[in-house]
Amino acid sequence: MDIQQNKQNRAIVAWLFTGVGMIIVQVLLGGITRLTGSGLSITEWKPILGALPPMNEDAWKAAFEQYKEIAQYKYVNSHFELSDFKWIYFWEWLHRNWARLIGIVFAVPFIYFIIRKKIGRSMIGPMIVLFLLGALQGLIGWVMVQSGLNEEDLYVSHIRLAIHFIAALGLLWYTLWFALKLSIPPQQTVSAPALRNLAGWILALLTLQLIYGAFMAGIHAALAASTWPTINGMWWPGGMFTQGGFLEDITHNRITIQFIHRGLAYLLTALIAVWYVKSRRFPQLAAVRILALLVVLLQVFLGVLTVLNSAVKIPLGFALAHQFVGMLLLMVMVWARFKTKK
Repeated sequence: MDIQQNKQNRAIVAWLFTGVGMIIVQVLLGGITRLTGSGLSITEWKPILGALPPMNEDAWKAAFEQYKEIAQYKYVNSHFELSDFKWIYFWEWLHRNWARLIGIVFAVPFIYFIIRKKIGRSMIGPMIVLFLLGALQGLIGWVMVQSGLNEEDLYVSHIRLAIHFIAALGLLWYTLWFALKLSIPPQQTVSAPALRNLAGWILALLTLQLIYGAFMAGIHAALAASTWPTINGMWWPGGMFTQGGFLEDITHNRITIQFIHRGLAYLLTALIAVWYVKSRRFPQLAAVRILALLVVLLQVFLGVLTVLNSAVKIPLGFALAHQFVGMLLLMVMVWARFKTKK
């Protein structure tokens, strides 16, 4: 990519990085929605009219009555008054409307760029993939919420939550990679296949770790053991394989999920430290090298703080900071892999 082409892509790059920022906010709103139990508060799916909240007291009461018909109200929130319902409704409403806003922010500039002929033929394919990933994420969100609107489920399944979360991170990953491809010329990358492969393994493990992070949030697994460095005083905690099967334990047992989540954190920290050492002979990687090490250490620190403060209730502030830094680590490692070529 030459300098002139790089300049021509500036508007598109700015647009893509804006999308990256908005996706990060959307994922954080999703975290708030889960941790506050707000995800099932809106029982109707109205793509257009749903952008507006209830506009008068009667409309609010009608929405509240619909919420009262599902299991979450009957068995968890039966003490709710209308004011309590408005609080959880707000977070789900904001989550859905931010998604609508992302769609607009992606679609309108895309049409403008097409009209002004600023998008080359080579960009059309990735742009289509970008929109398909966004549409898929919306579909997964709709299916996930619909699955919890019944008289049996108290919350949406944490498995479905993890799928929704990873789909959002896939969209984040793809958008960031596309933006990097248009903004970083080849001469700013280095030929380091070993480092590239190591970054790939780190990204694979990090994806698994983020899935387990979704499991942790989905079933509030931090409440099962609010101690560190041991888990309830044990390095190998009891009760890890008591759910009736290996697969059941690693996906539904809170102690097992927390044990795996912690273990993956330590393994990722060690691998990133190795990547840091091996990349020191490449001056072009100085920024990403330092950032990767600092971010993973901060991520571990925030994870420890979240666990230690989860004796009674998961602290929303620490949990969201932990989630944000997890996304930041993902983006740093995507950048690290992009900067190294075969």
